[in-house]
Amino acid sequence: MGHPLTGPVHISGAKPGDTLAVEILEVRPSLGFGWTAIRPGRGLLPKEEFPNHYLQIWDLLDQTLARMKQRTDIAVAIMPFPGILGTALKDSGPHSTIPPRENGGNMDIKYLCAGSTVYLPVFVEGGLFCVGDAHAAQGDGEVCITAIEMAAKITLRFKLLDSHHISEPQLRVHGSVNNATTNSELFATTAHGPDLYECSQRAVRYMIDYLVSEKGLSREEAYVLCSVCVDLKINEVVSPPNWLVSAFLPEYVFVD
Repeated sequence: MGHPLTGPVHISGAKPGDTLAVEILEVRPSLGFGWTAIRPGRGLLPKEEFPNHYLQIWDLLDQTLARMKQRTDIAVAIMPFPGILGTALKDSGPHSTIPPRENGGNMDIKYLCAGSTVYLPVFVEGGLFCVGDAHAAQGDGEVCITAIEMAAKITLRFKLLDSHHISEPQLRVHGSVNNATTNSELFATTAHGPDLYECSQRAVRYMIDYLVSEKGLSREEAYVLCSVCVDLKINEVVSPPNWLVSAFLPEYVFVD
């Protein structure tokens, strides 16, 4: 299984042990819509909780806010970025693009938008860089398995750092990673426990409950909204036996 990608791009002079710096100059939606899907059993929450397929269409025409097609009171700030940026793995053969690896790939780091740079290790001659999986907006976690997926035109600049070795990707981002899209007030849920994955699940469940009971969303709409704008954060990992995870929702998304 995999994603549609552009590449591989051969970088002249790139050799194993080098680092490829990829500056993101522009990510622009090329169509006026995007989509988010719930795929049972593929997201953070198990199939038993979301057993049915669900598709949410978003209007991207104003290129500032993504608006839910099915309702008029939800709008998410567009912060476009490529979910996949990566070089080729050192092992030959077919590889799924689904998991991120030491070469980058499906990292889904929403802060890699225009003005940011990602540094990728080179494992093969020419680097063989690929890019794709464009998103109009995404929360940290992409919890329902998709963000606001879209077609996009992506402009990049490459710089080869000769004999500069890194083991895994590094990045330099533009602006704050605390609240990158807005200065809106935030509402958060928390979950504690010895397993960070289970804490993440519970924090999202609590957020879904809040969106359903307090904002009138369906459970499917709430799960989708968590995936496209709620940020999961690890708050504490030094006080065993419990760690703490929170889920932050920017409240600007609720419009009249």
